Amino acid sequence: MPSKVAPRSFGARLGSVLLTIFTFVLVILWAVPMAWAVVASLRPPTDPLGRGDVWFAFPLTLENYARALTLAPFGQYYVNTVVVILMILTVQMVTVTLAAFAFAHYDFRGKRVLFYLVLLQLMIPTTALLAPNFSTIRFLGLFDTRLAIAIPYFGSAFGTFLLRQLFLEIPRDLVDAGVMDGCRWWQLLRHIYLPPAVPTLIAFGLSSTAWHWNEFLWPLVITNSDKARPLTAGLVRFTQLGEIGAQWALLSAATLIVILPLFVVFLFFQKRFIQSFVYSGIK
Repeated sequence: MPSKVAPRSFGARLGSVLLTIFTFVLVILWAVPMAWAVVASLRPPTDPLGRGDVWFAFPLTLENYARALTLAPFGQYYVNTVVVILMILTVQMVTVTLAAFAFAHYDFRGKRVLFYLVLLQLMIPTTALLAPNFSTIRFLGLFDTRLAIAIPYFGSAFGTFLLRQLFLEIPRDLVDAGVMDGCRWWQLLRHIYLPPAVPTLIAFGLSSTAWHWNEFLWPLVITNSDKARPLTAGLVRFTQLGEIGAQWALLSAATLIVILPLFVVFLFFQKRFIQSFVYSGIK
């Protein structure tokens, strides 16, 4: 005889309803700026935005998008952004994997202290490193280059910590069996450590891509021309067009052009994106 499921208590139902309402409010608050940007970008350039003027004006027009594309070399900005992200991801995947493998697999003197020093990077604000990083880039003669934007991110304390935690969960008996079979360190990494780490690497790659696509301050500091500027730094020119301030309709259109590819990619891969974070243990 099938067992009866106990009805949920009034407190549990009330908590569920309150949680749903709270989540809905958060979604609305998150969507308001995006909705306002869409509204502003479709307004005619001759129709000024006033205080409290947040709804569509008529007629709707794409003139702001056309003008934004003519005022800035977005093609070059897209190329710069993609090249920088690919450089960062390629090097990061190597450095965080090798560092995590060393911290998880080997025992050596000072390992804990060295690992804490790596984690210390997570506690240092990026703005505090602008001056020393800028000085280093100028010394290397890399100012105003794509490589200059990417170099400070070739290592990742977050990625190292994330992958090390996963490697520590791999059964030691499995690793010892590989050693007894004569596997070299790179064979252990390739056949034992990396296969279960694929979801974690995907999650880290997605979060790194989103972060560096939206990075603004460091590219703005280290670049001085369109040949190396990524999309976010290129938006600065749209804040300097108006005599009395930014032209918000034009700036909104340019901002949406910048974020659209990342938004579309997320829509297509959102299921894999969420699954990767769930499987990797990111909360």
